[in-house]
Amino acid sequence: MGITFKYDGVVRSIDRSLKKMNLDYIDLLLVHSPQPWKEFREENRYFEENKEVWRAMEDAYKEGKVKAIGLCNFLQDDIENLLESCEIKPMVNQILAHISNTPFELIEFCQKHAILVEAYSPIGHGEVLQHPRLQVMAEHYGVSVAQLCLCYDLQLGLSVIPKSTDRTHIEGNTALDFEINEADMEALK
Repeated sequence: MGITFKYDGVVRSIDRSLKKMNLDYIDLLLVHSPQPWKEFREENRYFEENKEVWRAMEDAYKEGKVKAIGLCNFLQDDIENLLESCEIKPMVNQILAHISNTPFELIEFCQKHAILVEAYSPIGHGEVLQHPRLQVMAEHYGVSVAQLCLCYDLQLGLSVIPKSTDRTHIEGNTALDFEINEADMEALK
């Protein structure tokens, strides 16, 4: 959608995207970041600008242009800022969450407010696949390390977005008919 932090700019961007894709509505629209990437997590937190963006997204939702609205990479204080004045609370917060990087406090906050947490890079950008302890644990369950990682996030109550272009990996990502026991979940945490 491009980075814009003004109500009118967001409205135009949504309309332009719908026209360009020849769609009547968008299934899920996310604010990709609470600040521009070049300023990410710096001094200017864009609290007022995010309220404008959110108001435009709420209006698009009310008009049926989008079916769900949410956030991406928002921290608790970013979300609290929106909750202070929003009519429609965020439905999703898409965050980086995987074994070795699980922001438990943020996840608990979102879950407490009925905001679905969607984990991107649930396989840790592929870095965790070679971890010896994870390989041993995955073997114990008769699954791949990737499947172990996905099941971990799912058991935390998160939605996951694994990335793959390999058909075998995609099929494996859906074969999650096992449960990680409590002791192993604690170890993974």
